[in-house]
Amino acid sequence: MSGLAIQRLTEERRLWRREHPPGFIARPRTTKEGTPDLLTWDCGIPGAKGTEWEGGIYPLTMEFTEEYPTRPPKCRFPKGFYHPNIYPSGTVCLSILNEEQDWRPSISVKQILLGIQELLNTPNTLSPAQPEAFKDITNNKELYHSKVQKQRIQYDQEKFTL
Repeated sequence: MSGLAIQRLTEERRLWRREHPPGFIARPRTTKEGTPDLLTWDCGIPGAKGTEWEGGIYPLTMEFTEEYPTRPPKCRFPKGFYHPNIYPSGTVCLSILNEEQDWRPSISVKQILLGIQELLNTPNTLSPAQPEAFKDITNNKELYHSKVQKQRIQYDQEKFTL
């Protein structure tokens, strides 16, 4: 494994354990041997207070490569997650996760997760990734909001487990 990626992720983990936003979860997966897999993190993103996403915790996987932090992690919700900027595969479409756009090696795990939380409530209709959600938000906002509420119930914070 790349020394730089592991060093950076070890530091990210230390900082996260010391101070992270309330309600957020981010931890490396555990290998079969019982050691942390620093290249794969399981996360939970709470819906922001005062939004239609509030009350849910949305599961996300962050997959880092040995080129991190030069290259951003891949961030994925479960397949079929309903949102205009989430591909049907679950991959998040966000400029700070694109090395050809706004990715910078100084962006932290905390900043990524906060950015994704913000994206949930404020979709970027100029960069659609999912045809169904994009069509709904642009042509039938009532239907869009109804589907978001169904998803919020599906990911109710009381049921959340990693």
